[in-house]
Amino acid sequence: MGIYDRDYAREPDGGMYGRQVQITLPPMTHVVKWLLIINIVVFVVSYMIPAIGNLFLLWFSVLPETVGMSLQIWRLITYQFLHGGFWHVIWNMLILYFFGPMLEGQWGGRKFLVFYLICGAMGGVLYTLLVFAGILKVGFLIGASGAIYGLLAAGAILHPNMQVYFWGIFPIRLYVLAIIFACLNFMSVTGSANAGGEAAHLAGMAAGAVYVLWPRWKKYAAKRPRRTFTWESDINRQRAFQAEIDRILDKVHSHGITSLTRKEKKMLREASRRRQRGI
Repeated sequence: MGIYDRDYAREPDGGMYGRQVQITLPPMTHVVKWLLIINIVVFVVSYMIPAIGNLFLLWFSVLPETVGMSLQIWRLITYQFLHGGFWHVIWNMLILYFFGPMLEGQWGGRKFLVFYLICGAMGGVLYTLLVFAGILKVGFLIGASGAIYGLLAAGAILHPNMQVYFWGIFPIRLYVLAIIFACLNFMSVTGSANAGGEAAHLAGMAAGAVYVLWPRWKKYAAKRPRRTFTWESDINRQRAFQAEIDRILDKVHSHGITSLTRKEKKMLREASRRRQRGI
């Protein structure tokens, strides 16, 4: 892949918190280490022993040929550990290596692993839906790219101004890189031979973005003032209004219209308008 240097990332002057922030590659974290090991071992075994590779492909890829096969839920997880070639696995593992420790260090191992697997699984779900909708042709879906693109989306949201070096040469902010990748994948969904993979990438990115943004949306929604209207409260208000009108009419019957206050006269006019509107 070759898109990052050792000192691959830094916040520009006046970064997110108004000061210069230097970000270097964090030490290897536990979950990322095991994800790297499992992916590489599975790839090497599949490459060295084709019979095992074919067995893995048949039983552990996302292959929605039938409804029954699409309901084999384990495939949504296991397909993420299969790769179709050297550069496929290298590209995914390099991005995991550079971005994974940052997010695992921020979230903790368990939350990071759940996030990683959910993003990948959403790629498999979208691919399956598109196949059954007749938009994509059925085939083997393999690779960790959905999860990897989820990491990219999460990193771009949490650290948008982080500067990375594309191909080790061109400095670019992380959120810009994520947007470029999203656009390229979107344009390739219908015209690429790997349209299923491109769709899985987009689903992973979307899942990653939603996963990160959802707590913010909930917090924002909780702060907004809410006005709740229920049938019960509406009926109670109508009953209270009618009771007050009945009292005013009794007062008119007993003491005449001149005995009413300005507020009571206003309520009578409102009752008359409601009656005309059929309320």
